[in-house]
Formats: sequence, C-alpha cells, structure tokens
Amino acid sequence: GRKLGYTFDNQNLHNVSLGQGQEVVAEQALDLAAREGHWVILQNIHLVAKWLSTLEKKLEHHSEGSHPNFRVFISAEPAGSPEGHIIPQGILENSIKITNEPPTGMHANLHKALDNFNQDTLEMCAREAEFKSILFALCYFHAVVAERRKFGPQGWNRSYPFNTGDLTISVNVLYNYLEANAKVPYDDLRYLFGEIMYGGHITDDWDRRLCRTYLEEFIKPEMMEGELYLAPGFPLPGNMDYNGYHQYIDDVLPAESPYLYGLHPNAEIGFLTQTSEKLFRTVLEMQPRDSSGGEGGGVTREEKVKATLDEILEKLPEEFNITELMAKAEERTPYIVVAFQECERMNMLTSEIKRSLKELNLGLKGELTMTSDMENLQNAIFLDMVPESWTKRAYPSMAGLAGWFVDLLSRIKELETWTGDFALPSAVWLAGFFNPQSFLTAIMQSMARKNEWPLDKMTLQCDVTKKNREDFSSPPREGAYVHGLFMEGARWDTQTSIITDARLKDLTPAMPVIFIRAIPVDKQDTRNIYACPVYKTRQRGPTYVWTFNLKTKENPSKWVLAGVALLLQI
Repeated sequence: GRKLGYTFDNQNLHNVSLGQGQEVVAEQALDLAAREGHWVILQNIHLVAKWLSTLEKKLEHHSEGSHPNFRVFISAEPAGSPEGHIIPQGILENSIKITNEPPTGMHANLHKALDNFNQDTLEMCAREAEFKSILFALCYFHAVVAERRKFGPQGWNRSYPFNTGDLTISVNVLYNYLEANAKVPYDDLRYLFGEIMYGGHITDDWDRRLCRTYLEEFIKPEMMEGELYLAPGFPLPGNMDYNGYHQYIDDVLPAESPYLYGLHPNAEIGFLTQTSEKLFRTVLEMQPRDSSGGEGGGVTREEKVKATLDEILEKLPEEFNITELMAKAEERTPYIVVAFQECERMNMLTSEIKRSLKELNLGLKGELTMTSDMENLQNAIFLDMVPESWTKRAYPSMAGLAGWFVDLLSRIKELETWTGDFALPSAVWLAGFFNPQSFLTAIMQSMARKNEWPLDKMTLQCDVTKKNREDFSSPPREGAYVHGLFMEGARWDTQTSIITDARLKDLTPAMPVIFIRAIPVDKQDTRNIYACPVYKTRQRGPTYVWTFNLKTKENPSKWVLAGVALLLQI
C-alpha cells in the first residue's frame, strides 16, 4: 500500500462486509472509489449470490475511465461442491487470484507447526532439554497426522479436523507437567496428547491405535539419549535455538516420501491411482447425455443400456427356494443357519435387480412412463456403475457394474454349491458372504458346542498355511479353511510364516489359505503378534470385519504405522 503513497486512514479505504443487505453500500463505495481513486474491500461475496451479476456489470463499467489508483479487493469462502461455484466468470477472468491453501508435504507442515512458537517459547521451561525435545517431537507428530490424510483409508480410516489448537494446547500441557514433576511423566503425556488432545477428534478404534503408536515411537525416555529417529534418516535434533530447528529441518529432513510417515512407498502408488481413477470417472460422468452416440452412428445410449440389461436378466439365476432347502437340511448347525441367512439376502438383491430391470425395459419400449428411478438406473448402467437400489441391498464394493456382476454370479455359485449338500466347502471364500462376521462367529459357536466351552471365553486363532485353495480337498475336522484374502501395506512371507516388507508395485499380494479355528482366550499367543484388521474393501473404515492375529518378528508398531490390513476384495 505504501508504494502508491497510501496511508490507511479510513477516508480512502472502504471496507464492506456483505451479507446483511450491504449491497447498496458496496455499490456507492465502488462509484465513489472509482471517481476518487480509493480502495474497496468487499468481504464474503459468496453470501450475496443474486447480487453478483450486478457487481460484475459495475466492475465492467468502472474498468474504463476510472481513477488510476482505484483498486477492488474481493474475498469469498471456497465452495463445498462444484455446484457452489457462483462467482461470475467475468470477475474471475479479470482478477489476480490468490488462494490460501494449506501447505503440503512434511517439509512445509513441519516448518508451519514450528511457526506456532518462537525463541521465547523454547526458553520458558526450566527443564529446557526435555521441553525442547518433546516440543519438536510434537511438531513432527502434528505434521504427520495432518498430512497422512492424503494417503486415503490406508492413512486414516476417517478424516479428522486436527488443528493448530491441538498442538499449542499440547505444548501448554507439556510445560505444566514438566514444571510440576521431578521425572518426565512420559506415559501421562502420551495419554493426554493421544487420547484427549488429538484423540478427542478420533472416532475409530484403529485410528486411535495409530495415533497412540506414533506417540509411543516419538515420545519416550530414549529421546534424551540421542537415539530416537522420527523417520528413517531423520534423528530427533539435539538442543538448538529456534532458528536452528528451522535450519535443521531444511538441512536434514529427507525428501517427501511415504517413509516419513512410516508407510511403504506403495501407499503413494495406491493413492495416486485412486485419484486418477476418480478423475476419469468424473470426466466420464460429464459426457453429454443425449441418446445419439455422436458422429458415425455408433451404438446409441439406449442400445447400449438395452444390451447390458438383457445380458444381466439372461445370466441371473433363479432365486433360492428357501422352503425346499430347509426341508433338505437335517439339523440347524451354526453353519447352516448362516447359509440360510445368506440365501435370503441374495434373494432380496436378485429380486430387486430383476424388478428394476424389467420395469426399465418397459420404459425403454415406451410401454411405461419413465420415472426418475428408471432414469437413474439407465444412467448408472450406461456409466458402468452399480445402481443405487442394488447397492443398498448388496455388500460394500468398489467395482464398476461389469466387474460387480461377474462377482455377484461367483457369490451365487458359491452359495449353490454349499446349499447343494450343506457340506462345508474344503476352502471357504470369505469375501463371498454378505456377512462374513456371521460365518466367523459360526466357527466359534460350532466348536464351543462340540467342546462344551463357554462362548464368551473363546477367540479365533488364525494359522496361515503354506498352501493355496487347490491344495485342499476336504475341510478341517474343526474350524474352516478360508481363501481369497489380500494384504495391503506389507506381504506375507510363506517361507518364514511372518509379515514382511511389501515388494515395490505389488500393492495387494494374495494370502495363502488361512486355517481358522476357535481356542480358549487364555491359550492365545500374544507375543510377536500384529493384531491385523480385516476389511471388506480398500475403503476400510466401516467395512471392518474382524481382527486376525498374525505372526511378526519385527515390532508390531512398524505394521501399525504402515497401515497394514487384510482385505477381502481388491
């Protein structure tokens, strides 16, 4: 402002905050400022959608022949969705745009975390060395938890609003606790940071474990002995002044990579692949929706939909006759109960598929009026998406319609085989169930009955075999063999039967068959175990199924930070 010979007395600066009928005031300010060469600041123009075209015309009018010092500054909140972009093109095209984006990457985030403090902060505590070390570790922790979001569900199951307040309050707590205690209360500090300050935002148990594990790795007595690494190649710095810490980040922090978060480089590939798939899907959805397929008289939209519709109706088998099946089953074992539940769920899904497709077929022939439901169904089929009325009755899946339907047929076939004679398959496809939990519970129930164990004192034991499903010709005497699981974030080493580092670019290696049986809780091995969550899809979060204890030679915390999970489908 100085360069133009400006001093900010209110005579030549008009600041208008829009929203409460201030549009007229804004218009008068613009006219005056254009004449006199004043500055106008218009805040929150997103609140006055209807007035924006007037503003556009006004700015266009004043762009000619107004005072050379006339300037207009406009601010607006970002829109939550593409439909919310209401600022006229003309204003955007003729402006210099400045957006305030949060920084990306660990370098920027770590500097930004440290920027909340200064030299005075570093000197305020009598226990200087401990205070500075833990403060720096907290800054790294803060940067990691904020930036880990970009890795999607492998980063965090859910997205949390961690904010600067969490960090500054944690540092205040740190100060108070160090002043009040003779020994550094590491456990108390980790609990306060991990369960209350940051943990207060967290709603998922696995995310809570992740948060706790970072703090166990970063804030512990070893940090005062100079042997703590915040990431590979990044040791916790020693005692420095404020600028020294900033310099240390510039000099020592390795280049941005998943390693800085404890993740495997594959995590980045997965995240980039999903981002680009989303982009292509969006581009596809934006294609014009007229029925002709453009030039060259290719297949029309209706013809494409009709072909898919016919194919699905033709290949979809009859519903399961539950009454007949019930008569055939001699006894109601826990497994047979699960089989019936699965057949019922499958019938609900396939009958809705048939109903909706037959209805759409009549609509396409012109024998029924097209409703919005039928329109939506048609659009979904055209875009190779699973229609919403089907998804509601189905199971979580990230597949397009074509892949989803092939998978559906496999699930039906699996059920047909099982209900053919109600003998448990030699290896069970766990992903094939609507409700895999009920099958795993049935393993516990049937073994509890057989051995007369109390059900609440039981747990599942998972032994990963060295074989694939083809190698099994009959089910085990007790429990079940399950196949078709994948590991994300690491891989299973069949030779040594432990979790080990993933291979580059092999994002979700298949697991061998797993032998699952029930054992009394007090018999389970808790040493050298990683408690591994099992999810239905790569969305993780709400698709959680069970926890399988897997053997590990390395510290399980490594696999927690790497976001290692088992997936039923990829």
